[in-house]
Amino acid sequence: MKNELIQYKGWENCIRLTNTVVDLVIPTEIGLRIVHFGFLDDENEFYENPLQVGTKEGDEWRIYGGHRLWHAPENMPRTYIPDNEPIHFEFRDNLLRLSQPVEHATGIKKEIDIYMHEHFAQVDVIHRLSNSGLWEVELSPWALTAMAPGGTAIIPLPPRQSHEENLLPNGSIALWAYTDISDPRWNFGANSILLKQDSNCSIPQKIGVMVGEDWVAYLRNGHLFIKKFDFRPGEKYPDMGSSIEVFTNHQMTEIETLGPLTRLAPGEKVEHKETWHLLSESLQPDTPANISRILKRIEHQFPQ
Repeated sequence: MKNELIQYKGWENCIRLTNTVVDLVIPTEIGLRIVHFGFLDDENEFYENPLQVGTKEGDEWRIYGGHRLWHAPENMPRTYIPDNEPIHFEFRDNLLRLSQPVEHATGIKKEIDIYMHEHFAQVDVIHRLSNSGLWEVELSPWALTAMAPGGTAIIPLPPRQSHEENLLPNGSIALWAYTDISDPRWNFGANSILLKQDSNCSIPQKIGVMVGEDWVAYLRNGHLFIKKFDFRPGEKYPDMGSSIEVFTNHQMTEIETLGPLTRLAPGEKVEHKETWHLLSESLQPDTPANISRILKRIEHQFPQ
């Protein structure tokens, strides 16, 4: 991968990584964010908050947009500690390591390693949480990607099989107090759950799932963004056992992956890896047949 420092929408000294297919942009003047990812000379697949792009410093938490690292379960104020100060970065062989100062209120240090494939639209993103505090903490690494509006999140469901051979459940769905499964933005199918982003609807929606699958995707304007991640069957996950979560409002949709709940003693760390893929996909997920074709393509591209 190639790298350069650029100005980006009001931020100075942003790192731009490129290969022959895609590029991404990371501001170094704010907390860990990948604010841009897309095909070369094409639109940003990620959401950018127009009121916050280019801002820095201050004592309020800002979403900014793009991709970020949190630790679950969500809690106010712990989750929303402001991260508006500069980060540290260094290149190590073929990867870029990003780190931000230890959160004083939690003792947690966040790091992200990024490796971009030389010729494919593929990026490995390794998220790392370290306990720099004085006592043990329980948490899950939580990777959140805010996607540009106008698309549809695709959540895989386990293969459908007969009742006679499957007496026990093979997946679960967690609901939030504001989740309304009658909302027309939801589409619960046999092979997937779809969530459409609607900029005219300000009511948020969210679900978490535990389905034994290791990917979640977002389809928009003919581009299919896929996040594969390290899923560990049999381990305990937060939010009633959620390894994948999706959230939407009138601004964007977030597709999120989580690692298992982990007890970190002082000095210990935990990692959570995602692999991003970006495909040109002409299908739209509006019929069961199209959903099936999309899923088959994903399975062919990334066999188990």
